Amino acid sequence: MATSQVQAQTKTAVKNFIKHHYRHFNAAVVVDAAEAYNAHLAKGGKMFMTLAGAMSTAELGLSLAEMIRQDKVHAITCTGANLEEDIFNLVAHNSYVRVPNYRQLTPQEEVELREKGMNRVTDTCIPEDKAIRAIEHQVLELWKKADKEGKRYFPYEYMYQLIRSGSIEKSYQIDPNDSWMIAACEKNIPIFTPGWEDSTLGNIFVSHVYTGELSNYQIYKSGLEAMAMLIDWYKANSKDEGVGFFQIGGGIAGDFPICVVPLIQQDLQEKCRYWGYFCQISDSTTSYGSYSGAVPNEKITWGKLEADTPRFVIESDASIVAPLIFAYVLDQ
Repeated sequence: MATSQVQAQTKTAVKNFIKHHYRHFNAAVVVDAAEAYNAHLAKGGKMFMTLAGAMSTAELGLSLAEMIRQDKVHAITCTGANLEEDIFNLVAHNSYVRVPNYRQLTPQEEVELREKGMNRVTDTCIPEDKAIRAIEHQVLELWKKADKEGKRYFPYEYMYQLIRSGSIEKSYQIDPNDSWMIAACEKNIPIFTPGWEDSTLGNIFVSHVYTGELSNYQIYKSGLEAMAMLIDWYKANSKDEGVGFFQIGGGIAGDFPICVVPLIQQDLQEKCRYWGYFCQISDSTTSYGSYSGAVPNEKITWGKLEADTPRFVIESDASIVAPLIFAYVLDQ
């Protein structure tokens, strides 16, 4: 076999494995969703991604960062936790502690972790002093500067300022190529973060305003303003082949941005394309009234998807499935 053929097979080892073995049930949907993802991009469409849960602590950046660098993702909505926890991992990775037996921990053992400043996310403990407190001072300086100058920014813009300032670069403990936030910053893609107050840095920010160290809450632009920004982004990026929607988990990270289409069509009374592709990876079972467990067909009734929108649900663990789909899309 020629060297070039061997290299080509090696390059697509993951993709070839998936295509050969993933033939039925949830596995088959992985292939279908990945193929449709590629087809959407191939015809010039854009892709919007949402991150719920604790995907940054799951180190999704190992695969998502390259998706962003290769223009496979064009905008993101995430929880405040995902926005900040990629940075926490970036500067404190060596001090994280994995607890494989987390299911067997007693309440007293949980207390012991708390007293050590180890904030547990499933099997992974984020060290309070090494991660959260390590960047608090630098972020506080950005807040003070905005407060003094009367400037207002979205949560992701403060994170981009933090990265671009170089103030934490000497503290990097992982390859920056594995940080999806750094990749997003380099590409300057928008990151919409509804419910920012539901985050560690959001709580810290409130404490500094509450004590008077910062003068007001308005240096952060609100979620309502983020929706207005999303209207402009969606209208600009859906003109030609439309925008796809790749949803990891559920909750506000998914429900917030997908509503922009009915907002434009029904509330603004303007024409726009429906989302051009939909895929959700979720371990939430279909249930009564659950957004996370709602099947995509339900979204047709809300004016979010069209009857012929390619749509997929992969009922599985996103920490397993998402990197596989990303590898497929990246032709790895």
